[in-house]
Amino acid sequence: MKIFVKVKPRSKKDGVLKIDTAHFEVRTTSPSREGRANASVIEALARRLGVPKSKIEIIAGSKSRQKVFEILE
Repeated sequence: MKIFVKVKPRSKKDGVLKIDTAHFEVRTTSPSREGRANASVIEALARRLGVPKSKIEIIAGSKSRQKVFEILE
């Protein structure tokens, strides 16, 4: 399953907002340096979707605020 995520790094609070079935907005307090924001986004999505972090991969946009993730079965 692919999901599309808009990331807002260095936010005041962490949070995941579901826009529709395949689109999310993720806010993270982590800065977008050295992959810290990406790791925080994966952790937040794993909690929200109830899947292990190892089942979530970035397939596009690793250095962009617009990202595409693959949720592995």
